[in-house]
Amino acid sequence: MAQKKKAEDAKAPETKAAAATEADETQTADTAETEPAKTIDTLEQELAAAKEAHIRTLAEYDNYRKRSTKEKEAAYGDAKAASLAELLPVLDNFERAFTVEETDVESFKKGVEMIYNSFLETLKKLGVEAFGEVGEAFDPNIHNGVMHIEDEALGENVIAAVFSKGYKIGTRILRPAMVQVAN
Repeated sequence: MAQKKKAEDAKAPETKAAAATEADETQTADTAETEPAKTIDTLEQELAAAKEAHIRTLAEYDNYRKRSTKEKEAAYGDAKAASLAELLPVLDNFERAFTVEETDVESFKKGVEMIYNSFLETLKKLGVEAFGEVGEAFDPNIHNGVMHIEDEALGENVIAAVFSKGYKIGTRILRPAMVQVAN
């Protein structure tokens, strides 16, 4: 009998361990069933948050694009208006010259010179520079050579005559100078 008891006691830890293992498996199965449910809910919430963030980003980008377009259009209109406002005094001077009924040629010439100088000052304020003077080196990038002459007094590729000046703003050519090139 003592041997039987010892055999049962020896089996008891195995049985106890098996029972504990079964309890752990049951508990793990219950936890495993709830963990995926929590994970799926968490992932769905994260996905919804990511979708919302993506939609907001798209909306912000669309608003930025529209705002940038409006600002560009407004900047162009403002720059154009500011440039034309600078030219209006020149137009006023021409109108005043037309209203004078009797003047001599010298006074009229002096008035036209004053208008011309006023116009040049306005262009200077706007950043416009004139180029294309007699004696300058010919540059086909900024000069339009319309005639060619042979003149030993002038050097190679030198401007001999200017038919119309060129104008530029910074490095941007508004109009190339129309010139006659020597040699």
